[in-house]
Amino acid sequence: MIGLPEAFARSTVEREGERGAAWLAELPGIVEELLERWGCVPDGEVMHGGVGVIIPVRRRAEGTAVLKVSFPHPGNVHEPDAFSAWGGRGAVLLYERDDERFAMLLERIRTSTLAEVDDGDEVVTIAGRISRRLAIPAPPGLPRLREQADAWEAQLCKDAGELTHTLSRHVVDAAVATVRELGRVQPDTLIHGDLHARNILRAHREPWLAVDPKGYAGDPAYDSGTLLKSRALTLLNADDLRKAVHRTLYVFAEAAELDRERARRWAQFHAVQAAFWGRRHGFRMARSGSRLDWLTEFVDRLAELLTEGS
Repeated sequence: MIGLPEAFARSTVEREGERGAAWLAELPGIVEELLERWGCVPDGEVMHGGVGVIIPVRRRAEGTAVLKVSFPHPGNVHEPDAFSAWGGRGAVLLYERDDERFAMLLERIRTSTLAEVDDGDEVVTIAGRISRRLAIPAPPGLPRLREQADAWEAQLCKDAGELTHTLSRHVVDAAVATVRELGRVQPDTLIHGDLHARNILRAHREPWLAVDPKGYAGDPAYDSGTLLKSRALTLLNADDLRKAVHRTLYVFAEAAELDRERARRWAQFHAVQAAFWGRRHGFRMARSGSRLDWLTEFVDRLAELLTEGS
C-alpha cells in the first residue's frame, strides 16, 4: 500500500473539502488496482503535483514508466487526449489510460524542470520550440477555447465594475478587445494550455518534454500569456522591466514561430485576468496581507506594460 505525501493530502482537503478527503481514502486502493492491471511495481518514492500523485514504476515487460492518478476534475479530462494526439512529439508518451480513474501510465523522464535553468533567454527559447512542436491539428472532442470567449468577456466586465482596482479603462478595454477580436475566432490547433517552465522537464528520449497539458484547441499564441505569468517574478531585478517583459515575449514568439503582436495581446489579456483574479481569490503565493498587495500591484504593472505594446 502506497503512502501519500502529507503536503499533497493536506492541500487536496483544503481545496476540495469532503470530496477530496473521500478520494484520498480511496486512492491507495486505486493505485494498487492499476499497478496490477498494467503489470507494474513501484520503483521509487511517490511524488505529486498540484492535483495528482506520480509513482515511478517498473513495467514487468517493458522497462520504466510513471503512474499518474489525478483528482477527478473537469480540468484534467483531456490530458490523455492531448498526449495521445502528440504521440511523443514534444511531450511524454502515453502508454495506458483509465479515464474513469483519471489515471495514466506515462513515459518516465527526469525530475528536473526548465525552471531550474538560469539563462532566461534559453528558458523561453526552449519553451517556444516546445510550443511550436505541440501545435498540431486538434482531434475532435477537445474543448475549443473560442467557446470560452463569451464567459471571458462577461467576467472581465463584471470584475471591472465590481472590484476596487487601479487598472485604467484603457487597459481593461484592451483585454476585452483581444477577446472580441482574437478569442472568438481561433484555429482548431492543439495547444498545451498551461505552458510554463515547470511543465517542461528534462528527458532521455529528447532533451526536454512537456507534461500536464490542458488539451485545448485554440490559438497557439494563447500560451504566451501562461508562460509570461510564470516568468514574471524572475524579471523583478531587471534594470528596465518594460524592456525585459517585451524581450521575453519576443524570444518566445520567435522560437514558437508566432506573430509577436498576437502573443503580446494574449499576454496582456492573461495579465488583466490575473489582476482581477488576485483581488477576488488571492494568488497561490499569497492569499492575503501585504504580500498579496505587493503581488497585485506588480500584476497591474505588467498589464499596463503589455498594453503599451513593444
